Amino acid sequence: MNAEIARLYETLKLVVGFIYPNEIELHWNLLIVIYPYITGLVAGAFILASLVKVFKVKEVQATYRLALLTALSFLIVAPLPLVAHLGHPERGFEMFMTPSPSSAMAMFGFVYVWYLMAVLLLEIWFDYRKDFMVLAEQEKGYKRLVYKVLSLFTKDNSPAALSFDKKAVYAITVVGIPSAFLLHGYVGFIFGSIKANPWWSSVLMPIVFLFSAIVSGIALVLLIYMVAVLVRGEEPDMACIDKLASFLFYMMIVDFSLEFLDFVHRIYQSEESIQILGQMISERLFTSLIVIQLILGMIIPLVAIALVKMFKWPAEIRRLSYFIVALLVQFGIFSTRWNVVIGGQLFSKSFRGLTAYKMAVGGVEGLLVSLGFLVLPFVILYVLIRWLPPWEKEHAPSVPNR
Repeated sequence: MNAEIARLYETLKLVVGFIYPNEIELHWNLLIVIYPYITGLVAGAFILASLVKVFKVKEVQATYRLALLTALSFLIVAPLPLVAHLGHPERGFEMFMTPSPSSAMAMFGFVYVWYLMAVLLLEIWFDYRKDFMVLAEQEKGYKRLVYKVLSLFTKDNSPAALSFDKKAVYAITVVGIPSAFLLHGYVGFIFGSIKANPWWSSVLMPIVFLFSAIVSGIALVLLIYMVAVLVRGEEPDMACIDKLASFLFYMMIVDFSLEFLDFVHRIYQSEESIQILGQMISERLFTSLIVIQLILGMIIPLVAIALVKMFKWPAEIRRLSYFIVALLVQFGIFSTRWNVVIGGQLFSKSFRGLTAYKMAVGGVEGLLVSLGFLVLPFVILYVLIRWLPPWEKEHAPSVPNR
């Protein structure tokens, strides 16, 4: 209790102008920043995987399974920040027991279950079904039993069965693309539909969220692929890396254009809130918005990729440049989520004052727990990769027809 009073006192010293008493402390904190960031990575990674199966971009074939497993790892963790933020997490099940179609927040549970069960898990199972049968023949002991269970004890390796698997993967991916848009787009929809908050109320908010999600997902898979290749001691597929960087470049241009259009639209409208929003950007969000999101997370990566493409640098320099670019993009997209969630709570409803956000280190909603939620998907991904290798095997033995 004393720590909360001390944190409130420190926040009060940073208050500028007139603030209502209930606006001094922010209701949505770092956990709510992490939630849209993680769901964006899920949507972006799945969209990258769809480039192979739906749009036939063969250059990124090497990252197809890795992108699927990455999406699954982050999707498993996606609801945890929301559950941790609730005062009574057990009430989260109420959305399934008493569904409310008119509530965008309540519908998240149904969208989540649909995307997890009917899209990601099904696509992974159909894509790995043959591998499960092969591994069930190769492994011994408990691993053999696990792979038999994962294959649902199927042994049909006929051309017709494998052809059906490919068709099923294609159909699920087609359905999964709008599902991925719905999973992350509804987050932007929630913010954009809050008319009382001029920082959030924008028809472009869902679209900006979607394209920034695609940017973050592509950048993350690029990072993971490059690190995985380095750890395995293999030669990276430069055609794949160059293609990923190209898609990242194009999506960043679209994302930048949409955000710039939203900014111009706000300036053109010049509503009564424009003055306090400008003050908030210059005093509270200058580092996170201008420095990290715009310069480090957008302009420098765009310029760097453009220079690499123009001058065709050697492979070693290109890989290093792409790695730094993907890392900067992650900081930029996380800063974008921060600026939306935290920034929208920093100014008073009276448009006459600014408050501040004091981040707690300990506690359920503190920095340490939040970092744990960011690390946990990588732990899950490591376990998945150990059991579901995403690397293409050139000489994998076949399973005889039975």
